[in-house]
Amino acid sequence: MNVKIDKHMQNASTVISKEPLSQIVSETIKTGIIKSNLIAMFAGLALALYSNEIHPFQKLPEILFAMIGSILTIGAAGVFNNVYDRDIDSIMNRTKNRPTVKGTIQFKKAILLGVFMTLFGLMTLALASPLAALFGFLGLFFYVVPYTMWSKRRTIYNTEIGSISGATPPLIGWASITPDMTHPGLLGLFAVIVLWQMPHFYAIAIRNHDEYKAAGVPMLPVIKGFKRTFIQTNVYLVALIVVSFLFTSISLFIAIVAFVLSVVWLILSVFRYKKMSPEIWAKWMFIFSLNYITILFGTIIVYCLIGSIF
Repeated sequence: MNVKIDKHMQNASTVISKEPLSQIVSETIKTGIIKSNLIAMFAGLALALYSNEIHPFQKLPEILFAMIGSILTIGAAGVFNNVYDRDIDSIMNRTKNRPTVKGTIQFKKAILLGVFMTLFGLMTLALASPLAALFGFLGLFFYVVPYTMWSKRRTIYNTEIGSISGATPPLIGWASITPDMTHPGLLGLFAVIVLWQMPHFYAIAIRNHDEYKAAGVPMLPVIKGFKRTFIQTNVYLVALIVVSFLFTSISLFIAIVAFVLSVVWLILSVFRYKKMSPEIWAKWMFIFSLNYITILFGTIIVYCLIGSIF
């Protein structure tokens, strides 16, 4: 494995000349993940503005610092994950073309990029608020150490452990506006993101079952099979239905949106599983998971921003 990586490194100059630097950096910091996490951050931020009756113009510097700091910190986590996982990434089709695998970015340069983004990201978040910087650090730490370096290769509960990191962006957004973290709506937002990640990533694991197996990553479908994954998915979907009631502290409308989306997702899971192969079922679950989070977070952001302004 290391021999293959070394060969990639030796041919890096040839590949780099064919790929723009912007593309290499974009793939290394995982811009797709940054974008999705920014939506979650803005959901927490908008919720804080609305709940505390603060006009967005009053917090423009904090909003800007939260956005820039989140981009840098989340990007740093992506860099460190890519560097550490380059051995297993080289085995999987969906990750074998990452710059850290092909050698289009050298190991030392990738590490320096990650360190640079970490330092400036946390400093920028601290300008929004020290608490936002703390949550930024915790999100980065949990993604790199407990998830990437430990649980991902050792336990079927790697997704659950990694979900803690994935749920920190809304905490960053909220903390950038106010230090009071006790609002039930914030708890609901945090819980939704934690619970949402399991059905979402289980679906990905089923669709890439053979690749995860070849790479030796103990994803739930690989170790326990499809039936166990189906049952566990539905447990988390039921939990999402329950958690939706926490949003009544913000708005009955948002609570209804969250409730309906969760119920539809559960119904889709149960009835599609009986009629489809696990792979097709997983495709439907994956697509709906993206629609679920986009609609819910979009609703929260729009509703809270309009309420804050008017």
